[in-house]
Amino acid sequence: MLSERSAQIVRTTLPAVGASLGTITELFYRRMFEERPELLRDLFNRANQASGTQREALAGAVAAFATALVDHPDERPDAILGRIANKHASLGITSDQYTLVARHLLNAVAEVLGDAVTPEVAAAWDEVYWLMANALIALEARLYAQARVEDGAVWQTMEITGRHEETPDAVSLVLRRADGTPTGPFVPGQYVSVRVELPDGAHQIRQYSLSTAPGLKTWRITVKREYSADGRVPEGEVSSWLHTHARPGTTLQVSLPFGDLLLDQSESPLLLASAGIGITPMLAMLEHLAATTPHRPVTVVHADRSPADHAHRLELTTLTNRLPNASLHLWYEDTDHPDLDAVADHINEGLADITRLSPTPNTTAYLCGPLAFMKAVRTDLLDHGLSPRTIHYEVFGPDLWLSKP
Repeated sequence: MLSERSAQIVRTTLPAVGASLGTITELFYRRMFEERPELLRDLFNRANQASGTQREALAGAVAAFATALVDHPDERPDAILGRIANKHASLGITSDQYTLVARHLLNAVAEVLGDAVTPEVAAAWDEVYWLMANALIALEARLYAQARVEDGAVWQTMEITGRHEETPDAVSLVLRRADGTPTGPFVPGQYVSVRVELPDGAHQIRQYSLSTAPGLKTWRITVKREYSADGRVPEGEVSSWLHTHARPGTTLQVSLPFGDLLLDQSESPLLLASAGIGITPMLAMLEHLAATTPHRPVTVVHADRSPADHAHRLELTTLTNRLPNASLHLWYEDTDHPDLDAVADHINEGLADITRLSPTPNTTAYLCGPLAFMKAVRTDLLDHGLSPRTIHYEVFGPDLWLSKP
């Protein structure tokens, strides 16, 4: 792990580096894209770059990793690294790209902090970076090996065979491999990347959870159209393209499945908590449970703006009803809907509140939805005695968990 000399230097300089990470990551991305503009066009999410959320996520990850190294020098913070490695694998990242990142990131540190970056300080933070990079390279190589592909060779051509309008803003797409071969296995909770060519020639990539159980000849994803902050103008580049152009017969470039929100195979009670489009990995888990271990205790929680906005609402009810020891609990900000009495044991108005559900301490929980929702649910679960290691989450987009208070 981190050498003793470097650990002392990193511990001393971490406050200054941490305070400047926002500026450092902004300069890093700007300089890297000036040298390699195709990375912004064809690999990185342009919307996240424009909003600054990718910079926040990178800063949070670097700060968390460095802090873990100095606070726990005998441990490698794999919990931080695993999520990043899966995302990188879904994008087809290869080991050679880490050298480019190292050069621009460490140059940005030196430029922002100036004379404070002595040769000794630069060497210590170079050690931090390569500890993180080499760990990610090893994890990603393992993921590629498990998928039985060469490093980065994750893309396949898939054809849309079905399209269903789940809500006015959410559409599900059924996919099969264009060459007719089987789609391949995955673990409920995993996602795929979808790469599309936009009108300006850019190839942008987004991740979507697989929303049906493994073992089928097809996969399914559900795409929510992204809007501007005022909710008036569609602004998601890929989601808008898919809503407009994705039809049966359309071909897409789709990655192999990755992700670390993996349904465990024990008999412990489960709590599946989702909000909005975060319902998608829960559908795959529920369908898999119905086919394999239908008697496992499951508490299903979902929050949405209204029943009309709740994608896969009837499917969620049907899947829960197939499990004898499952219960479904819905929260809607607006409960005005004619058939709500038929869809859940408990229907609630307002924001989700699981305090009265009283999950047992041996429960394994899976969370997916907006960050504020997941943090609130996680806090409630910890208050009920659940161990942090049994609470798992998935974030659509940059993982800001570590960079937000």
